[in-house]
Amino acid sequence: MDIFKARRAVFQKLHDNGCLVIPNPWDIGTARYLCHLGFQALATTNSGFAVSRGMPDTDRGVSRDSMLGHIAEIVAAVEIPVNADFRAGYADQPQDVAKNVRLCIDTGVAGLSIEDATEDLHNPLYDLPLAIDRTEPIRFNFSFVYLLYVF
Repeated sequence: MDIFKARRAVFQKLHDNGCLVIPNPWDIGTARYLCHLGFQALATTNSGFAVSRGMPDTDRGVSRDSMLGHIAEIVAAVEIPVNADFRAGYADQPQDVAKNVRLCIDTGVAGLSIEDATEDLHNPLYDLPLAIDRTEPIRFNFSFVYLLYVF
């Protein structure tokens, strides 16, 4: 686990320097190639993973456990920090997001992002107070947080 703490520290430091370009590999081969090109961090991609499996980019299309397996593969394949694109946390309520975030953190990611998209056509975004509460488990475990707004 010390290696993951070190990667998280590196990831935090990369954010301190301003703009950071983080490419999104779809698979292990792409991840290793991007490292070879000199990128200092990577981020998984929900849609890229879904497309590579011929599945829709939805929670039903790519299950939480399938995504966790993919994230763990990318983390294990490289020696640089990896940020996880973790859809909407695979849950609605903050306590359930927290459980899923813990599983994602256990893969060794240096950071993670969640979306505020609900996948409900009639209410496509979480209300702002709930969206903020859903980021708490990430803020608690990392000194930075991304909340991706999907329009």
